[in-house]
Amino acid sequence: MTSDNPKADAPSNAEKDPDTWTTGGEPMTGAQGSYLQTLCEETGHEFDPKMNKADASKLIDELQGQSQRLKNAS
Repeated sequence: MTSDNPKADAPSNAEKDPDTWTTGGEPMTGAQGSYLQTLCEETGHEFDPKMNKADASKLIDELQGQSQRLKNAS
């Protein structure tokens, strides 16, 4: 069943491909930057503060799989 609100029926941003985001080319958000910097420190990956939203999201997904803290929480 669908609602009359198309946004309510759309998948969340977490389910959308970052390459298709209309704002993906904008600078990453403060929350993304903070989390990504932490993940980079935990995994030894270089942090690029000039990364855009889409690339930051993809790198976050990649580094989450490498983070010992997140592996140990599972």
